[in-house]
Amino acid sequence: MAEIARLNGHREWIDLDFVERERTPEPAMELGIQSHVAGLSLSNTVELLGSLGVQRSRKAVHDWVQKADLQPESGRSPNQIALDETVIRINDQQFWLYAAADPQSNELLHVRLFATTTTALTEIFLRELRQRHDVESSVFLVDGAKHLQTALSRAGLRFQTERHGNRNAIERIFRELKRRTSSFSNCFSHVEPATAENWLQSFARWLNATN
Repeated sequence: MAEIARLNGHREWIDLDFVERERTPEPAMELGIQSHVAGLSLSNTVELLGSLGVQRSRKAVHDWVQKADLQPESGRSPNQIALDETVIRINDQQFWLYAAADPQSNELLHVRLFATTTTALTEIFLRELRQRHDVESSVFLVDGAKHLQTALSRAGLRFQTERHGNRNAIERIFRELKRRTSSFSNCFSHVEPATAENWLQSFARWLNATN
């Protein structure tokens, strides 16, 4: 499994407070969560754990990731924020992944999954971003998408149109996301949108921890 080479670094970012009477050793749970979030399929994650003598089902690993409810850490005060969206497919339906990133640290600040892309949904995303981080003095870097610019204007947030430069940070993150989800062919099958969103938020937390 070539993906195993991608697994490195500490695992302090994984919070196992949700564990009550779990029979799996916590280090194995942390490895399982990290492996799946880093891009291994559930089947390959189960195989990896099995090679270490820990026999658990795909559902067990799936439940660990969902229950851990990992999110990007809050409390940032970025000078600039790259704001963009990309298409994610779930059960052959198209969804839009909204993401905000700090181009200086390459950290994802907030991610959300929506069934479409509109000014109203962008406003929801920005309101949540404001609740998590201090963005009042930040300059948002956007492309020519009018709904992004309109939502930022309505929110009274500063922005500038930039197709390259620091805005490339979000493009790099999207490329990394799609590379890491190669096991899913960038498509989540047989899952609810909320489940896919939870995985994507967990991915963001993991990616930030590896920067």
